[in-house]
Amino acid sequence: MSPQSPKLLERVREVLRLKHYSYRTEESYLAWIRRFILFHQYRHPRNMGPPEIEAFLTHLAIKENVASSTQNQALSALLFLYRYVLQKPLDGSINALRAKRTRYLPTVLTPDEINRLFAHLQGENLLIAQILYGSGLRILEALRLRVKDLDFAQHQIVLRNAKGDQSRITMLPKKVVDPLHAHLLQVRTLHQQDLTNGHGDVYLPFALERKYPNANRDWIWQYVFPASKLSSDPRSGEIRRHHRDESVLRKAIKQASCRADIQKKVSCHTLRHSFATHLLANGYDIRTIQELLRHKDIKTTMIYTHVLNAGGKGVRSPLDD
Repeated sequence: MSPQSPKLLERVREVLRLKHYSYRTEESYLAWIRRFILFHQYRHPRNMGPPEIEAFLTHLAIKENVASSTQNQALSALLFLYRYVLQKPLDGSINALRAKRTRYLPTVLTPDEINRLFAHLQGENLLIAQILYGSGLRILEALRLRVKDLDFAQHQIVLRNAKGDQSRITMLPKKVVDPLHAHLLQVRTLHQQDLTNGHGDVYLPFALERKYPNANRDWIWQYVFPASKLSSDPRSGEIRRHHRDESVLRKAIKQASCRADIQKKVSCHTLRHSFATHLLANGYDIRTIQELLRHKDIKTTMIYTHVLNAGGKGVRSPLDD
């Protein structure tokens, strides 16, 4: 990469952090900008514009056959680069050949399949899976929960700065209250051990760490599901206890679905799909479910009505008459 590129990427990283983008988005945007520069043989983005962006996006769609969501992510990274880093907003629209958007029905488990899946999970994996299904959380939303986000008195979970930098409130299932209390006792003991050993601080979002210098060691800011080991913070380099890695749960869910002999492609997100579909089947209105899931567009939530109507949209087959 050209000598100018590292400086450019460092500037991109600075602006991303200034605007409080997540670390994953930061890494993803930087990767797309690198690929864009490499695709155009190390030309500086300042000397390029819509034609070069269109060529790159078209290449992704035709040659690399990426999904539409992947192509959109690449476009978002480049728009961010030009608008906020280069201060060179792009005039007009980007007329690249767009990747074909696939339409599919989400995988949903029946209540019986949910029980069979949970029967093959244990410990933290079971507890997190129950929260994913019982509260409709995404996997990272569950793993990033802080102690203060659990409202046992009101039986609710307060999700702050979730996907899309939005906050929402969802239910805390009564079935997980006692297991959560027992789990938090163990987590608090672990936190006390970390404090004794000179650690115990946790990453705080935005500028809270500067505003409240000692808050990162407070119990209420600790992760509900902390990692088993201390690790180096990728941004600051400090040794901290991060939240649990999602790969552990993903692997456990996959293994449990195999042992339960569930003939479906099951993932952690399947539990969120099942949460929404089962609420709909139980008579809750679509707007309530939209709020619980925090979908921006009601059309996203409407996909679960199609799941309920699958198999001929509820029409009885003449073979069954």
